[in-house]
Amino acid sequence: MSYVNIIIPFIGGLGMFIYGMQIMAQGLENAAGSRMKTMLEALTRNKLMGVVLGALITAGIQSSSATTVMVVGFVNAGIMNLTQAMGVIMGANIGTTVTGWLVSSVEWAKFLSPGNLAPIAIMLGVIVMLTGTRRSTKDVSSIIIGFGLLFVGITTMSSAVAPLQEVEGFRNLFVSLGHNPFLGIIAGAVVTAIIQSSSASVGILQSLAAAGLVPFNAAVYIIMGQNIGTCVTAIMSSIGAKKTAKTAAIMHLLFNIIGTIIFSIIAIVLFKVVFPTAGMDMITQTEISTVHTIFNIGTTILLFPFSDWIIKLAKKLEKADDSENDESKVLLDDRMLETPGIALQSVISEIGRMGNIVLRTVDNAKNVMFTKDYQQILDIKEEENVVDGLCKGITDYTIRLSSLSLNEKEHQHVASLLQILSDMERISDYCENISEFAEALKEHKAKFTETGIQELGEMMEVCADSYRYAVEAFTENDKEKAMKVIEKESQADDLEIRLRSEHMKRLADNRCNTDAGIVFLDALVALERISDHSRNIAEEVLNV
Repeated sequence: MSYVNIIIPFIGGLGMFIYGMQIMAQGLENAAGSRMKTMLEALTRNKLMGVVLGALITAGIQSSSATTVMVVGFVNAGIMNLTQAMGVIMGANIGTTVTGWLVSSVEWAKFLSPGNLAPIAIMLGVIVMLTGTRRSTKDVSSIIIGFGLLFVGITTMSSAVAPLQEVEGFRNLFVSLGHNPFLGIIAGAVVTAIIQSSSASVGILQSLAAAGLVPFNAAVYIIMGQNIGTCVTAIMSSIGAKKTAKTAAIMHLLFNIIGTIIFSIIAIVLFKVVFPTAGMDMITQTEISTVHTIFNIGTTILLFPFSDWIIKLAKKLEKADDSENDESKVLLDDRMLETPGIALQSVISEIGRMGNIVLRTVDNAKNVMFTKDYQQILDIKEEENVVDGLCKGITDYTIRLSSLSLNEKEHQHVASLLQILSDMERISDYCENISEFAEALKEHKAKFTETGIQELGEMMEVCADSYRYAVEAFTENDKEKAMKVIEKESQADDLEIRLRSEHMKRLADNRCNTDAGIVFLDALVALERISDHSRNIAEEVLNV
């Protein structure tokens, strides 16, 4: 027997299986990108909702590793807390069982035989790809072609290993894995860690099962090991991330290790004591899917009530600090770029965070002209530096995002976000200008008249309200508040014209200090510009 004739086709089949799974997942993610964003927006502190969403997202992108990496990225970006992450991680383990059922369908749904279905699927996908012009059509073709390649890959692997039925040593290897739970778990974990996909690892096991090589007990232990091996991807992705993100990766590992320990004890009792001979029977592909599903759902049901304890244990192991927070750090993770639709939502969240920092700066600027408080002046300048850094980081990330696989609507949204980002940064600049005006007043010991204070205060209130409504319109996607911004901006324009005219009369009549008078006019210009940029933000919200 030539092992080369077994290994090469097997490797090729595995490559087709993984590639098919990848392009099918990419097509699904592109086609459902906006829906995935909606699901994530619906995520609350309710862990049960997190479980459901984790299962749905993983079923959609066909990879629990990808979902968990996404979770690590969200925690690192501050979008998701550890309680929310725990629910999604538990759900991801359930969602990953879909691929196994897809592969095993060849046994319980004969019309889905790879020999019949795979060529038809690939040809149909190619026809759709060549004839379709819309982006959505291309995504559908990716799903169909990926589906076909996945089946071709599993068939190729199964055919490649079929001759191994005659090799006594290979069969004895799986028998020994069944007799030694620890070795079975290690084997499943190592293989999964190497290829970094539990779905692909289960596919390999199913191809071996199709050739009649895997005893039932060995398969059970290998499946449990596969769930531990899939944690490697998330742990690797947390390298260099914040402690909370590393804690999320450890939570994933603890969840699967605890589940494996519990079900290993149950399996040992069943196979060693209750049904000693049952474990020696060869397992089928459908039975592998069943065991995989029971293990993942069972682990979630058993550990769900104790999820808070798992979070606390992970925090102790990582020594995570809940107070870890640096406003100046851009909370956007490169991991999110693997799923552009989700990365877009991360950008929206981060721009909203920056917008609220600018809102705080606007509130400070509203008072500093009258208080001339030196610490408040310094705070505004410091916040403006923070906003500059955030703006640059978010802009760089968003430009990278724009070069990825986005549909036309998402490309338009990205362009709109870049404009909003620019408007917010300019508002921060004008706030710094206002702080400099306050500094000049303090330096020259100049004061506004009572009328000047009243008029400038009125203008500041209108412009501050305009920006506040703009931020709320953006973060809440509220069209009504966007319309309020436009009303306030028109009010600010009329007010600026009236106040400028009245102030010029006071200057002509020598009723105010010249230094203060110049600052008053400059402040009117800065405030009017703030209302203009607030209107720009509102118009982008209305257009999107």
